Order: sequence, then structure tokens, then C-alpha cells
Amino acid sequence: MAASLIRTCTKFSLLRQPLRDIVRGDNVRKYNLHSLFLACTQCQRYHTTPQYFKSKPKRQVNVFTQIKPKKSLPVVDIWKRMTVSELATSTGRDINDVIDAIYLSDSHNSLERYNKNTIIEDSNVLHNAVRKLGVKFKVIPRPDDKEEEVTKDCNVVKRPPPDESVLIKRRPVVTIMGHVDHGKTTLLDTLRNTSVVKMEFGGITQHIGAFNVTLETGETITFLDTPGHAAFNIMRMRGAQVTDIIVLVVAADDGVMEQTIESIQMAKAANVPVIVAINKIDKPEADIARTQKMLAQQGIQVEALGGDIQSVNVSALHGTNLNILIEAIALQAELVGLKGDPTGLVEAVVIECSTDRQRGKLATALIQRGTLRKGAFLVCGLTWAKVRAMFDHSGNPVMEAKLSDAVQIIGWKDLPTAGDEILEVENEKQVRMVMRYREAEKAAQMAEEHKIAADKKHEEYLKEYKEHLAKRRELGRYAKLSKLVKNDKPDDGIPKLNVVIKGDVAGSVEAILDVFNTYGSDDKCQLSVVHYGVGPVTETDLQMADAFDAIIYPFNIGVTKDLQQEANKKKISIRPFNVIYKLIDDVKKELNKKLPTVDAEEVIGEANVLQEFEITDKKKKVKVAGCRCVKGNLKKNAMYRLMREQEILYTGKLLSMRHMKNETETIKTDVECGLRFDDPTVSFKAGDVLICYQMYQKPQVTDWDPGF
Repeated sequence: MAASLIRTCTKFSLLRQPLRDIVRGDNVRKYNLHSLFLACTQCQRYHTTPQYFKSKPKRQVNVFTQIKPKKSLPVVDIWKRMTVSELATSTGRDINDVIDAIYLSDSHNSLERYNKNTIIEDSNVLHNAVRKLGVKFKVIPRPDDKEEEVTKDCNVVKRPPPDESVLIKRRPVVTIMGHVDHGKTTLLDTLRNTSVVKMEFGGITQHIGAFNVTLETGETITFLDTPGHAAFNIMRMRGAQVTDIIVLVVAADDGVMEQTIESIQMAKAANVPVIVAINKIDKPEADIARTQKMLAQQGIQVEALGGDIQSVNVSALHGTNLNILIEAIALQAELVGLKGDPTGLVEAVVIECSTDRQRGKLATALIQRGTLRKGAFLVCGLTWAKVRAMFDHSGNPVMEAKLSDAVQIIGWKDLPTAGDEILEVENEKQVRMVMRYREAEKAAQMAEEHKIAADKKHEEYLKEYKEHLAKRRELGRYAKLSKLVKNDKPDDGIPKLNVVIKGDVAGSVEAILDVFNTYGSDDKCQLSVVHYGVGPVTETDLQMADAFDAIIYPFNIGVTKDLQQEANKKKISIRPFNVIYKLIDDVKKELNKKLPTVDAEEVIGEANVLQEFEITDKKKKVKVAGCRCVKGNLKKNAMYRLMREQEILYTGKLLSMRHMKNETETIKTDVECGLRFDDPTVSFKAGDVLICYQMYQKPQVTDWDPGF
């Protein structure tokens, strides 16, 4: 058949090399018909037509339909940097066959280069050699590199205290604390030559601000500006726990106030040294001596009164004596001897966290140990992050965060909680192990709490069941059970105000919720927070507000135009605020609207009884009070109260009011009249007092006092 194909080919000169070898006398049997057909370039169309095979009746075979089925090749495991002996073991072939296959696959190397211990560096050579050995392959990790499977997840904790040899000097973390409007933010503003206080709504710091300030002397200090308002007590406490030095700002005109005392107590509880900055000394009513005595009453003995606490008289507005304050901070830092470990895994604490529409979830962290770099894996509570970027307080990107640095971190999967510790781990695998462990611990804790609540409810149910059982036994065996289990408790009808709280940072939301916790008039109107969170108002917030008929309160964040239009269509009220006490005032107004009206009385007149008269009406004697109106007006259709020596004898309406024997509707001041009541048994004495009043519906006002 091959010879016939060669003879019938009309263009022998254009045949490919295999067919030329056949013509020259090479072994024809090693070529099948299919190979010969493919070898011909110009006559292939003729050779593949059915007419060619019809001319050969002895062997009418279609070579294209008689292709043998493919064999299922075995699959072997290979891996990177595999040795020749490992490949031979995996494929089950002789070592020499493997070396020959590698030699045919790698044209750049000589045969002498390969032996059983040679590492196959090129993955393409490895793959081609496996194919030449007639098997398929699957790439797997090196078996020796497989770590032992961890059957138990583990938590991550802080490292042991560092060795003294690795400690270096670090800059201090200084917290500005004090009463509201005593000049804390203005002082910090002057120190770093920026304008922060103008951006604060109402002049009140709404959350903790962390700043790395480089002074004119070249020293760098990390400052924390905490709120002074009563609603931000927890945030001030958080600032006191992470600081090295506290600068207590006290206004010279006001002296020691409520939040000043709280700041002193927090500093003592945290065992943090205090430097007093008596501010506003430029005011005419400033009294420095009185302020120092007030501080001494709270246990702060300044040096001027023989104590050991540094005190500097400053004017934050004009920059007076700020250089002395800086020297006092530097001196206190030297006395404390602040040192830190810049090596190893990072340990930090969350100062504040927020959600940005463009950058996602942000957390401001204070570095306490190690050096934080981009790409690090961090865990904090029940969330984690791979650090994508870091920024300072001005929004400038930073490549690394050193000891006592305050930076914003981007890359969190969920928003962390302010005040939680941040710990760095080596890789993502360890992150997931820690997350599984912590989630399991949280689930176990929740299960225990739910079990306690379920047991309590079960006890209540058993108590109620025993009461029902006792009632059933009293009624007899044929009593209907429906009478026993009927719920005869009426609906309380207590109104409810539902709200949704969204804030710019977690600290602000936390402060608002703490103020809501002081509300204690649930028996009159219930205040319920159906949802809260950090970040801008979203579609989910609108759905929650629509489902619960709630009011959305965005705090220090904006609302997009599309969401506002959708809220208007659904008649959902969105009320943004920038100052916390204005938000609380609005909530109080809504609570007042929900409260039902109550009956109230309005005194419209007063009369003195001069004498009692008896008259005959339809053959019956009735008593009439002869009176004179001494205050306001007396009206016939009003209510009257008869008083005798501060005791109420009668309350009711009039049957008749006469002046000079004429029936009238109103009696004015200094006019005498006769009054007859519905009750004929009422008797009068000279000197009794009659109070004329009217009843009306008065709106209630909540007695909620949030403290401001």
C-alpha cells in the first residue's frame, strides 16, 4: 500500500522527509498509512478521497475511522526542584530511562551532567521528561515541606517582656485631658501650628485625635486629644490607659470642674504622671492661686504649693509659656525613662476606628512594640487585616510605623473595636488559626450565656405551669383548659421610639449609646436602638428604618443625594447632627411627642365664702354660699373645690350662679354672688375658700436627664 501511494504521487519532489526516506529504501513497515498521507503535501487531497480506496478492492480500509482508542495513561506526582531519583521513584521507571528522557527534553545540557542526585531546576524540562516517559503528571507541594497538620487552633498573645539589650529610647505619648472648653484642642492646635479647633463642631472634640507632632526643638511627641464632654467618659478613660504623660488643662477663670475631677481620677487609676497646664491666664477674671488650691483639694499638689507635680501657666490662644510646657514634658519623659522594643512582631492598640466611603475600614493605631510595615498581618479581636497602606494624621502615606507612632491602617476585613489590642502574626495561615480559635471561644461564651438565659426562662415557665396546674385542680377535672391558659394580661400600650444611629467613628457611636443607657422612663415611652454602626448611611439602614418605623440619626457624616431621595419616597426621617447634645435634644423632643397627654387643671378664679343661706326650691330647703370673688373670674360651667383650713371638703360643679337674683355665667373680681352646688348636702362656713378651675389636656415632658 505504501509503494502504491509512492507511485501514484505526482509531485514527488514536494514530499516531506519521511516519504523521501521510504523512496530511498528505508524500512517502509515502520510508517503507517496515516503518516504517509500526512507526508504528502500536494497530493493529500487525492489520497484521502474515497475513490482511491475503491480502486483497491482487496483492502478497502478507511484509515481515519480505524484509529485505535487512546490508552488511559497513569498519573504520577511531581514537584518543584525534583531530583532524578525522586522522578524515577514516582514514575516507577529505571534510572537510566529517566536520564535519557531528561536528556531528550533538555538540549542545553550534556548527558554527563545528570545523575541520580541531580536536581531538575527547569520545570519545563521536568514536564517534558515525564511526558516522554509515557505518563501524565500532577504538580503537588514537596512531601518533605508538608507541615504536620495542626489539629488544634491556638490564640496569639503578647510576647514576653524584651531583653534590656534590645531596648531603645522612644518618644513619649502625651494625652491632653480636662474639662470641656478649657482649651485642650486650642493648646494642641498651637503646638503643631494647625487649625483643628475650627473643624470641631461646636468647639467640642467629638472623638480622640492622635497626632505625631514635631516641635521646633526637633523633638517628636505623640499627642492624644480626648473629649472633655461628659458623654465621652469611656473615651477619656481609653486615652488615659495608653498614655505615658497626662497634661491636665485647667482654665484659670473656671478652675476645677466636673470633667477635670474625672480626668484626675483616671490618671490616678492608670498610675500616669500628670503635668498641670493652667490655661487662659490672659483673661481678666483668671485666678491662678484659686485654681491651684482647688487642684490641691483633689490631691494634685503643684510645685508652687510645695508639691512635686509640675505646673505651667500658659495661654494656648496666644502661645504664652508653651516652650516651658514642652520642657516640662521632656523633663518628665526623661524622669520616666521611656524605652521600647523596635524588633519583632508588632504590638499596638486601637485608638479610634471609622469607615471611609473611598478607602474602606480605617483604624488609628498607636504602636507600642515592634515596627509596622506594609503587608503585615494583624489580628484585633474578632477581625484581622493585611496592611495595604498607612497614613499619618495629615493623610500623608508612610512606609513604616515605629514606636509611639500613631497611624491610620487600611486593610481591615471588619471594623475593629476602639481600645482593643493589635497583634502581628507571621502569615495568613496563622491569622486564620487565631480567628477560628477566637470565634470558637466567642461561640462558647455566647452558648453559656444563652444557656443561663434559657435556664432562667425554663424556671419561669415551670413556675407558671405549676400555678396553672394548681388552678386547674381547684376547678376540677372537667374544667376547660382554655380558661386556664387564657392570657388575661392586657396590652400595656406603651409607646415606643425606634432610632438608627450611624457615626463617623466608633467612639462617637459608643458615646451616644452610653447616653441612651441613662434613659430610664421605659414605663412611659420605650427608647429602642434598632441598629447602629460606623460609616455613611446605607441602603440597609433605610430598610431597617422602614421596617421598624425608626428615625435615622447620622452623626458627623453626610447622606448621599440618592439615599435622601429614596428616604423621602419612603417617608423615612433622616436627621444629621454634628454635636451630641443637639442630637439628644432632638431625641427628647420625639419622646415628648410619643408621650400621651395628661389631665391638668388651670385655676381661673378664687372666692371667699361670706355666709351660708337657705332657700326653698320646690318645697325643699337647699343651701347656698354667699361669696365674693377675690381673684380672677368665676364661671358657671367650671369645676369648684371647697377648701376649709387647707382641707378639701367637696369637689364638683355648680347648679346655679346668681348675682342680684339674676342667673349669670361669669362673676368678675370684687363682685358678690350666690353659688349653689349639685350636692345639696354641702354646707358652708364663713371663711371657706372656693377654688374655680378648668381641666385641660397637657402634653407630657420626659424626665430624662442625660447630664447636659
